[in-house]
Amino acid sequence: MSGPRRNLELKARDREPARSLAVCRRLAAEDRGTLKQRDTYFAVRRGRLKLREEPDAPATLIAYERPDITGNKESRYRLVEVPDSEAIRTALASVLGVTVVVAKARRLFVYKGVRIHLDRVEELGDFIEFEGVAADGEDPARFTSALDALRRELDIREEDLVSRSYSDLLRESLP
Repeated sequence: MSGPRRNLELKARDREPARSLAVCRRLAAEDRGTLKQRDTYFAVRRGRLKLREEPDAPATLIAYERPDITGNKESRYRLVEVPDSEAIRTALASVLGVTVVVAKARRLFVYKGVRIHLDRVEELGDFIEFEGVAADGEDPARFTSALDALRRELDIREEDLVSRSYSDLLRESLP
């Protein structure tokens, strides 16, 4: 079994979603369309575990660890394609418990090897996320300058930065 995949990522609140979309278009970023995603998070002692389901696509079980810091951060993750999402969701929920379900519409762009996510998260609002995915054996820090440049292009301010996952933010917002 190979080691975990790694990426460098940044997440921020999107103050002006229409402007962010216009900037992606001005940069001539490759538009890969809008994805509807439902992420079911399970209770685990370390890291995070979620089942991602999308219409007309195989489900993916994603185990990941990432520090809860603002700005650029490295994430280590493993992806497992799941042929029967309902069965795995039911099985994991029965032994681990579900902490939260995050539903979002994600507009995906790719610019110079960096994935740009313009996310509208139900009950949370609009966010921007960058991901520079490292190849095997590659240091994800190589994406630092690209993420910093995109941050400037999209006018992401220090106060816009988000340190936590959507699951954490959603749990915090629930009564």
